[in-house]
Amino acid sequence: MTDKEINYTSIKEQILAQLKKAYPNGHERYIPILLDMIELHNVKNHDYAAGGNALGNFDRVGAILALYPNLKPSDPFVVAITYMLKQLDAALWLKNNGHEAKVQGIGERMDDIIVYSTIAKIIDERKVK
Repeated sequence: MTDKEINYTSIKEQILAQLKKAYPNGHERYIPILLDMIELHNVKNHDYAAGGNALGNFDRVGAILALYPNLKPSDPFVVAITYMLKQLDAALWLKNNGHEAKVQGIGERMDDIIVYSTIAKIIDERKVK
C-alpha cells in the first residue's frame, strides 16, 4: 500500500477515538495535541533523517560541536551557531540523499542559515563593545 492509498485522516481519527476511550480522564485537548506532535515529528524527521538514523541530525551536529571542547553551550553565540548547524546539516542531508523535503527545502534552510549567522554576528559584536 502506498502513501497515496492510505487515508491518514481516517487512521488518525480512529486512533484518537481509541485513545480517548483508553484514557478518558485527561483534558480533551491533550491527546489531539500529542497526535499532532507525532505527525509534525514525522514530517520534519523526513527532512532531517530520511533514509538514515532518526536522530542523525543531532548526532552529526553533536559530532561537529565535539571538535570544539571548550565551547560553552550557554554562550548565546554558540546557541546561534548550533541552530545554524542544525539547518546546515539538514540541507546537506537533503543533498546527500537526493530526497524532496516535506517541510523546508534547501532554499529555506539557507535562509535560516543566513538568519542565524547574522544573529551570531550581532551577538559577537555585542561583546566587543
